[in-house]
Amino acid sequence: MNNSGYWFLVKEKEIARIDLFLKKQLPHLSRSFIQELIQKNNILVNEQTKEQDYLLRKGDRVKVSIPFSSRPDISAEPIVLDILWEDSCLLVVNKPAGMLTHPVTFKQKGTLVNALLHHCPHLSRVGGILRQGIVHRLDKDTSG
Repeated sequence: MNNSGYWFLVKEKEIARIDLFLKKQLPHLSRSFIQELIQKNNILVNEQTKEQDYLLRKGDRVKVSIPFSSRPDISAEPIVLDILWEDSCLLVVNKPAGMLTHPVTFKQKGTLVNALLHHCPHLSRVGGILRQGIVHRLDKDTSG
């Protein structure tokens, strides 16, 4: 299986829990996805597996491997969008409360990303496969 990956060298000012450190370094990945990678031993510190609450130290080398099979296959869905503004560079929508912004492990359909990919197929090339064109993230129960 092919992987894509990242390497980080922890500096003194970056000492934190491994999951929090990686969320800061890799903002395009969700914290739950990072925690899943830790649980599946796809994240190593100094070539050793660690728990998600492991406190990094200065000089630690963090290796992140993301198996291609872990990447979501996000499909476009014809979901009605409340479009507030749209031009050739920007789309502003009012996300309803109760709708997830991004697909997650337990819900791959009916999200804002699914709707946006149907409305603007080119978004699949913006922001990478895990964040597909989303600039701002709202929690499921938040509208806006």
